[in-house]
Amino acid sequence: MNRLLIVGACGRMGRLLAGMAPKHGFEPACGVDRGDAAGLAFPVYPDFSRVDVPCDLLIDFSAPEMLPGLLAYAVRQHLPCVLGTTGYTGSDLDAIRLAAGSIPVFHSPNMSRGIYVLRQLAARARALLPGFEIEIIEKHHSQKQDSPSGTALALLDAVKTPGDRAVFGREGKQTRRQDHEIGVHALRGGTVAGDHEVGFYGDYEIITLAHHAQDRGVFAAGALHAAAWLLGKEPGLYGMEDVMGEGLGE
Repeated sequence: MNRLLIVGACGRMGRLLAGMAPKHGFEPACGVDRGDAAGLAFPVYPDFSRVDVPCDLLIDFSAPEMLPGLLAYAVRQHLPCVLGTTGYTGSDLDAIRLAAGSIPVFHSPNMSRGIYVLRQLAARARALLPGFEIEIIEKHHSQKQDSPSGTALALLDAVKTPGDRAVFGREGKQTRRQDHEIGVHALRGGTVAGDHEVGFYGDYEIITLAHHAQDRGVFAAGALHAAAWLLGKEPGLYGMEDVMGEGLGE
């Protein structure tokens, strides 16, 4: 089995990855996290300087502030990376692109193959429905740190055309919709794994495209599927379109 380093190993996603890894051909070899590692059957280090276990690939579901140390370690060790963390800044994305010049990096704001399909459908609907007004709604559990979600921003990118303007929520007495606006709205509560909806509002009709994640396991499975695909790839920055495109024979 290929040996896996899990960044964010003590969190919910990290533990899911550890449990599901063997079914995808990976052995959890070690992790990096400052949280409570109780119940994990592999060593977990507080930072990358302590890691002394050889690994074949790294999967990250932690926080953006882990990125500099993660990329430096991965480049130094020639370690392929699957990045599932969201909330990256522009400079973070620049750092990811730079690292991808030396190692293979898979980055996606959402590891679900269903979300990839939703993006393609939303882009196609935008082309087929000129003049329709677009609203994007995302729902997540109450502990999610970033808003709007990376997936909502990816959906915005899929439907946005030159001249469009994103409006993040609406408040006040002068909120009448303006031309070329795309509304993006975030809801937080409970244990919602992740719901995303793209609505197209026309005269006397509404078309709604939606994806509902029933369990976080879908994201862990998607990350492990991407990890297996990434092994042996040349340095470069890869995304869900590469995995899905290959599966469709594109």
